[in-house]
Amino acid sequence: NLKMILELARKYPCPVGYSGHETGLQTTLAAVVLGACLIERHITLDRSMWGSDQSASVEPHGFARLVRDIRTVERALGDGVKTVYDEEKKIINKLRRHC
Repeated sequence: NLKMILELARKYPCPVGYSGHETGLQTTLAAVVLGACLIERHITLDRSMWGSDQSASVEPHGFARLVRDIRTVERALGDGVKTVYDEEKKIINKLRRHC
């Protein structure tokens, strides 16, 4: 129930985290999109090793991919301020409808 991240952020004035025990990385990325700023994932050298958390753990290459993808998502989320860059202005003026 990832929407609980939104509820916790609304209710409590503190950072909200996410502790993932699922396979794959998508759910963790979705948690970041919803506002989780602390992430906990188990890491392993080999998911086929014996252990209760191995199958849901992230191998080093997967962890590197997770960090890369989180940083990409953070950049894509931006700061909420619309900025029109100089290179966009010519196109905007050309294509904008004039009333």
